[in-house]
Amino acid sequence: MNEVFKALSHPARRRMVAMLRDGPLASGDIASRFDMAWPTVTAHLAALKAAGLVETEKEGASVRYRLVISAVEEALAFMMDLMGTGEGSTAPETEENKA
Repeated sequence: MNEVFKALSHPARRRMVAMLRDGPLASGDIASRFDMAWPTVTAHLAALKAAGLVETEKEGASVRYRLVISAVEEALAFMMDLMGTGEGSTAPETEENKA
């Protein structure tokens, strides 16, 4: 879980995750939307992959990146539990979080 939040700590990586919500994209398509060097984009994508947030598929000379929805859902569930709003939350009951 730490790697997920570390990966999401950079705004460019959060933007990449948002871009991949609508479906897989080739690395070149992702890179074209950023004003940064190709190796920098590749490093950001590698961090997302290492955290388990994206998967890759080789397509000829291109690499397509796909968002791993289950990893995003797990991070969201963790945050909801942490804030006392998720299922199975152990946070004290308050007026705000009563069901």
